[in-house]
Amino acid sequence: MASGPIIEAGLKETKPDMPLPRGTPFARGHTARQPLGRRIVIPSDYRENAITPAGGFVSTAADTALFFNQLSPKAKRSILSPASRREMVRRLWRNPHSALEGYYGLGTMSGTIGGSGGGGWNWFGHSGGLLGYVSRTVTLPDHDLSVSIMCNAADGWSGFWVDGAVNILRTFAANGPPSRRVAGWTGRWWSAWGAFDLVPMGNKVFVGVPGMGHPFLDTSEIEVTGRDSGRVALGNGYASHGEKVRRVRNAAGRIVELWVGGGRSVSHARAAAELERRYAPKKRKMRR
Repeated sequence: MASGPIIEAGLKETKPDMPLPRGTPFARGHTARQPLGRRIVIPSDYRENAITPAGGFVSTAADTALFFNQLSPKAKRSILSPASRREMVRRLWRNPHSALEGYYGLGTMSGTIGGSGGGGWNWFGHSGGLLGYVSRTVTLPDHDLSVSIMCNAADGWSGFWVDGAVNILRTFAANGPPSRRVAGWTGRWWSAWGAFDLVPMGNKVFVGVPGMGHPFLDTSEIEVTGRDSGRVALGNGYASHGEKVRRVRNAAGRIVELWVGGGRSVSHARAAAELERRYAPKKRKMRR
């Protein structure tokens, strides 16, 4: 019964309800790590019966993004009329118990990522969850873009990661592609504190922290002053604002160190070796 609309929407990786056809690739769900201290595989053979429309489909992130993108009033292809789609995404009810401003339409959630006071991006979409699975999908109608993240674990960070991905896109959109002057200032660097990325945009080099949900939130910005020199032109109250930045090359001309203020960062291999040498427990020698 559901196969007709699925085919019309172009969803080639979506199946209604269970059981799946033999040989279908399928990621089994998992419990959270607690309270057992380990994950347990969920059989995931749910039969939704009367609530099949709420979770009776097995799909991929690509198909889910395609489906939601077709709900945009601006979509050129959809099985629904533009009037129906406008009504679905219209903000009809405000969620009064949410720390972040959120609304509900006819089957869709909506809000603004990046703040509603200006500069934020409006979205609509939905989250979902059955034991062993959590997901979140947002469509950015002004940018004709949908982002869908699915996790096959009950404690997956799908919503957190969707917000982070959209904020990365917002940062690039606000600053534009890198100029020739800064384009070569890129790469991942490591210290005892972890990793950070140099990401050139516009005429600046942003210091991204991959361990953060929003890698560019309150991040430092480097102004390039020479081939291997720069300065921290902008930094938050705990950063190295105004301090020098330099890259160090070896005899072959390869960049092997990065100094930001008084802090040195190196490759992953060098950082791991230094941590092992300085802090790892020493092996006891045994008499033979």
